[in-house]
This record gives sequence, C-alpha cells and structure tokens, in this order.
Amino acid sequence: MTEKPLSNILSAKLKNLIEQAWDNRILLEAPETRQAIEAAIALLDAGTLRVAEPIADGWQVNEWVKKAVLMYFGIRKMETLMAGPMEFHDKMQLKTDYAKLGVRVVPHAVARYGATDYAKLGVRVVPHAVARYGATDYAKLGVRVVPHAVARY
Repeated sequence: MTEKPLSNILSAKLKNLIEQAWDNRILLEAPETRQAIEAAIALLDAGTLRVAEPIADGWQVNEWVKKAVLMYFGIRKMETLMAGPMEFHDKMQLKTDYAKLGVRVVPHAVARYGATDYAKLGVRVVPHAVARYGATDYAKLGVRVVPHAVARY
C-alpha cells in the first residue's frame, strides 16, 4: 500500500477491526469499531488511504477499505443537511471547502465526504455528477465528472 503519513501499525489496527466487524456485525455496536470505520473514511477523505491504488504491476484493491465504506453506511443515521437553500436527507455528509481544495463544483453537483484526491487536481464536478468514496484516479487523468456519470471505487 502506498501510504502517506499513515503508519503500518495504524493501518493494521484499522484493517483488523474492520475485518472483524465485517465477519461479526454485532461488533458494529462497539465504539472502537465505529471509530475505526470513521477513521478509515476520514483517511479516504484526506487522500491518505485509498480503496484501490496503482502498484508496480497493475492495481491493488484494498478490500478492507471497501468493507469500511459499506459498513459506514450502516452505522450512519439519516440526517437533514442544508446547503444554502437546498436540503438533502441522507446518511452521508457533503464534502466542504471546495475553494480551499481548488475544486470547481457547479450547482447542483454533489461530492460526498470521503471522496478524495479528485479535489486536489482541479477536477470540475457538474450537475448530476456524483463523486463517491475513493474516486481518485479519474482526476489524475484530467477527467471531468459530467452529468449522469458516477466516479466510484
């Protein structure tokens, strides 16, 4: 795994907690498990962790990260989110600080919390486009996420 500041020890601990919870969903009630899942999503959002990443001979899929994304939906509650005059009712937060990230997101396009590096590379997100968890490498190719397109892990 091409880790940035994420240590191997932290990665192994998160992976272990997430794998255990995947096999035993009762563990989703444990605060430590929930914190591990939330930490994995925060690392995805920061671009420190990836669902899939290039390696010397192709691509490596980090299955435990995919599992964390799926379980994140299960531990989140529905909530009403406001974005100016618009209202959403969802389990996922919206990505914020577009200007700081250098991203152009035109109304009514959406990027969810957890969508990663696309934001750092000048990607434009336009209406009815959704950037989902781990959607990173499209940006490195200069891709524009267009209407009815979905970038996902």
